[in-house]
Amino acid sequence: MEEENKLSFEEEPELFEHHRIEVDKGQALLRIDKFLLHKLAHASRTKIQVAADAGNIRVNNHAVKSNYKVKPFDVITIVLPHPPKNFELIPQHIPLDIVYEDADILIVNKAAGMVVHPAFGHDDGTLVNALLYYFENLPAAHSKVGTNIYAPRPGLVHRIDKNTSGILIVAKNEAALTFLGNKFFHHDLTRKYLTLVWGNVLNDEGTITAHVGRNQSNRKLMDVFTDESMGKRAVTHYKVLERFGYVTLVECTLETGRTHQIRVHLKSIGHRIFNDADYGGNQILKGMKTASYKKFVENCFELCPRQALHAALLEVEHPVSKKNMRFTSALPDDMQQLIDKWRKYSNHKALEE
Repeated sequence: MEEENKLSFEEEPELFEHHRIEVDKGQALLRIDKFLLHKLAHASRTKIQVAADAGNIRVNNHAVKSNYKVKPFDVITIVLPHPPKNFELIPQHIPLDIVYEDADILIVNKAAGMVVHPAFGHDDGTLVNALLYYFENLPAAHSKVGTNIYAPRPGLVHRIDKNTSGILIVAKNEAALTFLGNKFFHHDLTRKYLTLVWGNVLNDEGTITAHVGRNQSNRKLMDVFTDESMGKRAVTHYKVLERFGYVTLVECTLETGRTHQIRVHLKSIGHRIFNDADYGGNQILKGMKTASYKKFVENCFELCPRQALHAALLEVEHPVSKKNMRFTSALPDDMQQLIDKWRKYSNHKALEE
């Protein structure tokens, strides 16, 4: 029952290094929880063990459990999902595109380019800063980071990437926050995304099941793993909406909600999201090698200068009325114009053939 009352931000946050310890060459074998107890100020063995269970203690870039035996020359790092500095959350007058609002929830249509909450390199100008200005008092959702330290995310129970547009739900009181947090934790809601991907997707619909976790060489990126001991379980259902030959318009329904889940799942089946710079979708991956085609794709990149991914639908039970509520967001202009451009190109190419 206790687990049901915990909020869970499914999307694994970016990790930041807080402590780095290089073990001396004369160090005798010693459990890492005992070792760190004497190295970290204000640390207790319980906190260290919790941090290890959460994967926040790394040795030579690999997560270890609290019974790991420290060896000479080991490099120990403590990583947490927030930067070492404490961000002061400042209310900022930033316009919000509000789709719906009542006494308990707020539905916001987030524009591409807006960061959801402050993080390293994004101290302000975020959705959280805008929400703090809009509301006098927001319930403070907290994401546990493994060592009894909590990173505040006022009113939020989920997030979408900076360069992804679309629907977000915000809780306006503690009861709504807890209720919605449980809905996300138990996947008891529906979220659909629209995306344009490279290539002609083979099947009209399908399901991608592959664990998602941090890329082993670049911690800012995610990756898929067939080894179930790596990453977290992730499931994405997809359906083809329209085919344009070299690219395909796809609807994705999330069964789980891991960081970059749709982006890496689609990449794993050979269909990177169009203009997704992080995962290689900003290259010409399909089509002809003519100068005119290259110019056409470059114009498409300029038209939609971010990954073509949009959170189009959120369907969830209302925390008070218990009615099923369905919220939608139309494609933003950049994605709509991009799709129209590819549709016109595809039709013209078909006529030529």
